[in-house]
Amino acid sequence: MADKDPQSDTLAGRAYRSVQEAIAAGELAPGEKITERGLAERLSMSPTPVREAIRRLEQDGLINRIGPRTVVVADIGASAVEDLAEVEIALRGLIARFAARHATTAQLDELDAVLDEADDLLIVIKQRDAEGRPVEKHLNVLLDTMQRFNDAVAACAGNAVLTRLLEQTRVFTRAERRTRMLDRVLANHQFGLDRYTSHRALVRALRAGDSAAAEQITIDDVRGGLDDLRREPGRVPSAN
Repeated sequence: MADKDPQSDTLAGRAYRSVQEAIAAGELAPGEKITERGLAERLSMSPTPVREAIRRLEQDGLINRIGPRTVVVADIGASAVEDLAEVEIALRGLIARFAARHATTAQLDELDAVLDEADDLLIVIKQRDAEGRPVEKHLNVLLDTMQRFNDAVAACAGNAVLTRLLEQTRVFTRAERRTRMLDRVLANHQFGLDRYTSHRALVRALRAGDSAAAEQITIDDVRGGLDDLRREPGRVPSAN
């Protein structure tokens, strides 16, 4: 069997992510029909990588085939989303557990350095907010910084399989998560700050090699974060 063209794999991955994000953002609605030709035109690609992307999306349960060249966007019910959230929470917890076992001193120092950057950004954001000045640019940088923190924790775990599974089972794509975070923080600048201290607690648990504590801290943080992101923007969460 001939080896696959690396460029085709790259295009298939790009097509997969584009459709996944369009479904998550509601640009492709549940029940909407998609043809291979139409999707290829939408993405400005040839049919081959699009066909591969559709196969992957079928395996993920995001689309259902109704004809040789036609599929429909799956209607993922509330219960399925709940199940998916539990999977993401569990995987993030496992990544933290592995990180506590395998993180090096250099990696832990990097985590602290990233959080120091986030602390500085928070000071600037609070100051600008108090002065009535725009904060969106700084919020974007803060979100980038916290994504670096999460990626660095995953790197500490040293388990590519868990990381790949997490990317495949996220409730929100990275792009949709960013959009939702910005919407909610701009509506309420205190959004998520009650959980921010958990990142320092996580690093302390990782340094102590306490895998159980690292896992629980992460589970609590991720569960709270997903619950908040799924609420309507501006709605104040109830106290735990």
